[in-house]
Amino acid sequence: MSLYAIGDLHFSTSVNKPMVVFGENWADHENKIINNWKAKVKEDDTVLVLGDTSWGINLEQAKQDLDIIHNLPGEKIFIKGNHDYWWTTVTGLNKLYDNMKFIQTNFYEYKDYAICGGRGWICPNDVKFDSNDEKIYKREENRIKLSLEAARKKGHSKIIVITHYPPTNDKLEESIFTKLYEEYNVEKVIYGHLHGKESFKMGLKEKRNGIEYTLASSDYIDFNLIKLLD
Repeated sequence: MSLYAIGDLHFSTSVNKPMVVFGENWADHENKIINNWKAKVKEDDTVLVLGDTSWGINLEQAKQDLDIIHNLPGEKIFIKGNHDYWWTTVTGLNKLYDNMKFIQTNFYEYKDYAICGGRGWICPNDVKFDSNDEKIYKREENRIKLSLEAARKKGHSKIIVITHYPPTNDKLEESIFTKLYEEYNVEKVIYGHLHGKESFKMGLKEKRNGIEYTLASSDYIDFNLIKLLD
């Protein structure tokens, strides 16, 4: 029974959205992910899926991609990415599959860990961060806080957070997200969103103030799920 993570599947069986614009390594990336998943994950394992799962613009289109993931081994826990336009309500999504769970202000358990999280947002930076970004930034922080608080109320002290966006800006500076994770004594934070070698440099990939930060966008991990825990 192991815990794995991967972000940014960007499956597109019902729409034409080739990912090779981010590099030739994205060629046939869906089959790379599926084959690696089948080779690594067992039915009693859990996979954390870090957003940008399907390019479908509604649930009808995304359902083809979600069905593929449903049929892969293991239980899956999802958070929303910035391109998951198909995402409806957590209540509705959680009724679709018996082995797929969706987080938004709620949490799930893995052994003695609470899996919390949310989409997140871009952090204040020198390139692009306006008043609308500020509003979403604070809203997303509050949603993740609700998830963390729900876990705390259930007595959980060992916490893993999954988000789509990185927890810092490109300069890896402190943010309201990093402060929140420190306040709740989070053990691990796993995120995606970043694509391409230059972008990878903008992700926090170290242990800071007692928290282990891990980038797990699919191209960064070569389309092969990473193991977080046995």
